[in-house]
Amino acid sequence: MPREIKESDWKLLRQLHPVALERFSQRILSEIGSINADSAKSFHQRYLDIFKVVECRDREMAQLFNDLRRSTALTQIALIQSRGLLTEDELLRFSKEALGIVEVLLNGRQDDGK
Repeated sequence: MPREIKESDWKLLRQLHPVALERFSQRILSEIGSINADSAKSFHQRYLDIFKVVECRDREMAQLFNDLRRSTALTQIALIQSRGLLTEDELLRFSKEALGIVEVLLNGRQDDGK
């Protein structure tokens, strides 16, 4: 979708981007903590499970947060929102135009998964 993001939306995304990154990082560390706390598994099995999580989440983090550009900003907002990394109040700070495109992108992604 080759729509240009409005300047106000671009500035807001640049402000919320590190907030969402912190939330995502916190989720990952919590997931790792749960794995590490599972004393029913051996240390080696916990290490292997943590390694798998880190590999998977690293790819996901790259998709969500790397290479932030104006040309992909609306897609980035949709991806970040698809993981629930923005509060409703934060999301509603974007323009109606941006939210409309994000909604189309999210609905299209949901349909692709069916």
